[in-house]
Amino acid sequence: MARRSATRLTGERPRRSATRLTGERPRRSATPDSLLALHDAGYRAVLERLGAGRVLDVGCGEGFETSRLAGDGRRVVGVDYAPEATDAARRTARGVGPSTRFSVAQMDALALGLAGGAFDAVCSSHVIEHIAEPSAHVAELARVTAASGTAFVLTPNAPADFENPFHLRLFGPGDLGAVLRSHFEDVWVGGVDATERVKADFAARREKAKKLLRLDVLDLRHRMPRSWYVALYARLLPVAYVLMARGGSGGASGITEDDWFVTEDVDDTTLVLFAVCRRPRRPATARETRDDAATTSQ
Repeated sequence: MARRSATRLTGERPRRSATRLTGERPRRSATPDSLLALHDAGYRAVLERLGAGRVLDVGCGEGFETSRLAGDGRRVVGVDYAPEATDAARRTARGVGPSTRFSVAQMDALALGLAGGAFDAVCSSHVIEHIAEPSAHVAELARVTAASGTAFVLTPNAPADFENPFHLRLFGPGDLGAVLRSHFEDVWVGGVDATERVKADFAARREKAKKLLRLDVLDLRHRMPRSWYVALYARLLPVAYVLMARGGSGGASGITEDDWFVTEDVDDTTLVLFAVCRRPRRPATARETRDDAATTSQ
């Protein structure tokens, strides 16, 4: 993806260097256990609903979650806008197995260079909140989802989220359902929630973060150009994680995806929204038209 598009998505230009931790990229070596488990649980929810076929993961990052979707008759394609992320994802893919099972490409989430209706399942995990035009992203998800396919969307639940300059748009269940129903006829919105122990871990980290933010007594972070705040946040977050997550990373906390569950009961304390979308609203592709004609003639 061109750098101009990358800036439009997140406000941060991709850098051709070793993968860096930012507010949008979990890393096994640095991110708190509870946040890693949040992402693990989201992908587990998707995996539990997958059948055979072609699977697309938009915003695959380093690919360690995407790799879980491979196997069982599935061919997985992971795409990301940032070259350092796709480089890392390709290394992950090589460790998984043949490239026919897991391949990687650099693409814009608003302009996927992929054929319409090409995928039986499409995953967008913690991507939509980073995009200034969320409806355009959902339109692309619908465009590449097969008529009989399913798209999965995960994003923070707005009331339970904490300040993150990478998050351009936050959603409640109603907001997310509305934007998804503009492009899919059948939409279910629930949540991926956690046990009280995990919620206590998140609450404790939020309190520590609030104490750090109170040091900004003049509220300079909201007065400076947003691009400055994003850059400052990206550089300081690894340090903040070290300060706030002592004993809570590297597996020390004991928190795993098993502490999370899918629920229909979403309230303000639910940490993540999880949507399952079917019947994309878009013109039928030539392939789908041919398939329908063949079925009718039988």
